[in-house]
Amino acid sequence: MTETSTAGFEIDTEWNGRALPALVRATSPGADLARWIGDHGDTADELARRAGAVLFRGFAVRDDLDFRASLEAMSSRILDYGERSSPRSEVSDGVYTSTDYPADQHIVLHNEQSYTENWPTRIVFFCQRAATKGGRTPLADSRRVLDRLRPETVEKFERLGVRYVRNYLPGISLTWQEAFQTERQEDVETYCAGAGITVEWVDEEQLRTSQVRPAVRLHPFTRERTWFNHAAFFHVTSLPEAVSKGLLGVLDEEDLPYNTYYGDGSPIEPETLDEMRAAQRAETTGFDWEPGDVLVVENMLVAHAREPFEGPRRILAAMTDPIRDIEGAL
Repeated sequence: MTETSTAGFEIDTEWNGRALPALVRATSPGADLARWIGDHGDTADELARRAGAVLFRGFAVRDDLDFRASLEAMSSRILDYGERSSPRSEVSDGVYTSTDYPADQHIVLHNEQSYTENWPTRIVFFCQRAATKGGRTPLADSRRVLDRLRPETVEKFERLGVRYVRNYLPGISLTWQEAFQTERQEDVETYCAGAGITVEWVDEEQLRTSQVRPAVRLHPFTRERTWFNHAAFFHVTSLPEAVSKGLLGVLDEEDLPYNTYYGDGSPIEPETLDEMRAAQRAETTGFDWEPGDVLVVENMLVAHAREPFEGPRRILAAMTDPIRDIEGAL
């Protein structure tokens, strides 16, 4: 369905055979995205929550400053990247490169920072330069993923939760200094105590943390149940087989950079991991980036990924609207 407006834009809630993401396309050259969002914020919110994501295309978004202006029109709360799990470079205040990860590797589907207690309810991407080949940002509706899982799988995860175990190992994963953006062990301990994270200093350089989080959450506005976790993403078997075998060949399981378990510490069965991945694959869709595109993802409703690519791809990202602020305002 396409709705055309006299105000120089069109809204398409099902384009090229897909309903995710919804598309808002500017039809007038030089259209200002920040102004459009300021004038049509309720429409943008409704589209994002219904479809799970909105792609803004054809607007005059050229660089990180234009992107930042659009972000400020969307939200008064743009997050710094804390409790980090992947390397990013800050371009400007609150604007980061998308994950700095080898171009020939997949980044599998995940909901941003679902392992934390104060995740962003939205993550926003900006395509400054599209790849010459590949490099899409696949999306999967986490509500529909949940519906595909067996009731007994969901019941077990809801009863036990997901345990995330991380080791911060220099030369292998992020260091604790980078992950927590501090050089002081006491700062890490204070943060973790407030975030429900167990801390173990294996030695001066190696920190091991453990935290248990729910696998299913309710979206604060739509009140829909959604599969919101890193259970598969952080499991060692989500790494390329050669990498996971290599790590297990030199590290004990308890020393792996990332791994997941049921909340009681018991292993997640291989068939359950296969089931989760199959549900995500069945719901995955994608589109080709164009320079100037801005993609708003309802983080609790839709998971995102990254395909391998060739060429000088440059996608910027920002996180907005922390869940604690949202829940505190409701």
